[in-house]
Amino acid sequence: MTLEKKYPDFLLFLIIMILVAIGICLVFSSTYIMGYKWYGDSYYFLKKQVVFALIGMGTFFFALFIDYHFYKKIILPLLIASILLLLAIFIPGIGHSAGGAKRWIQLGFITFQPSEIAKFAIVLYIADSLTRKHNTEVKTFVKGILPSLIIVGIISLLILKEPDFSTTIIVLGITFLMLFIGGTRITQLFTLFLALVPLGLFILLREGYRRTRLMSFLNPWIDPLDSGFHIIQSLLALGSGGFMGIGLGESRQKYFYLPDQHTDFIFSIIGEELGFIGTTLIIILFLLLAWRGFKIAMNAVEPFGGLLAAGITAMIVFQAFINIGVVTKMIPTTGITLPFISYGGTSLIVNMFCAGILLNISSFRIKEKEEVIN
Repeated sequence: MTLEKKYPDFLLFLIIMILVAIGICLVFSSTYIMGYKWYGDSYYFLKKQVVFALIGMGTFFFALFIDYHFYKKIILPLLIASILLLLAIFIPGIGHSAGGAKRWIQLGFITFQPSEIAKFAIVLYIADSLTRKHNTEVKTFVKGILPSLIIVGIISLLILKEPDFSTTIIVLGITFLMLFIGGTRITQLFTLFLALVPLGLFILLREGYRRTRLMSFLNPWIDPLDSGFHIIQSLLALGSGGFMGIGLGESRQKYFYLPDQHTDFIFSIIGEELGFIGTTLIIILFLLLAWRGFKIAMNAVEPFGGLLAAGITAMIVFQAFINIGVVTKMIPTTGITLPFISYGGTSLIVNMFCAGILLNISSFRIKEKEEVIN
């Protein structure tokens, strides 16, 4: 089989650029008051987000022009590095805490989130692991899914320890989808799901703050000034935006009413300032991203590229809709950012790098044999 390069998926490229541009605008809109009060500079967060976006563009174009088969060579080092970085979070002086969770590593002026790197490492590992096996091996438990479950289990436990329940759910969701696409028996996946449900409920309910969040999700007005405050302010922001929004830059919730308005709850600011039209546009963009991403996976020239594309698409889209679900009170409150839009360096850079890989996969096709004319 001979491969040749073609133009990458232009619509996907356009979607990514639009999301990043919207993110930069909304980060500035949601933070200029906060930047002035905390740092004496209204442009503080905007400048940092622009730097993150420029670095992200660099990784994006690097991944776009590098043959995606190259990443097979770095799977083991990337997995080991991901595990070591997740362990390093718990070392005093290296791990950085915020909002009651220790999810970041701080080295001088650089702060990053290892779980974002670990998610990509898992996608890469599962894609390679499944495509190296024969179809009959994939359908067996020991040779098929057990190696992936061990790796995913180790990384998930470390992420859960931070604690970061939402990212753990995303990791497991990606794993199930890739195993399903890779040919694992549905009965095995269903059995595994049934085994994980009681474990997940135990983990969810054993911690007091998670139980409180669940009760606040069911009725935030039970404790409107504490556990229910986040979601009440989020709903007020979304509701006050109406159909057209109150105008870009005109949010009232960013005046320190809505916590995390530039990260986990930036979708609320979009709803307040741009209204139903703005939030619908964001949802449509992520649906289009899902469509193009899974189309690339279906049209990939070989299984590794197809699984890698499906895993990357799921990684981005799952996170987006969990974030939107939290903000709109469809699922319990949990800390997770909106891909390409929320403020933050690691998430934006890693997601743009992965989007570049997705576009690189879309640029390959099987070269047609040239007919010889006598």
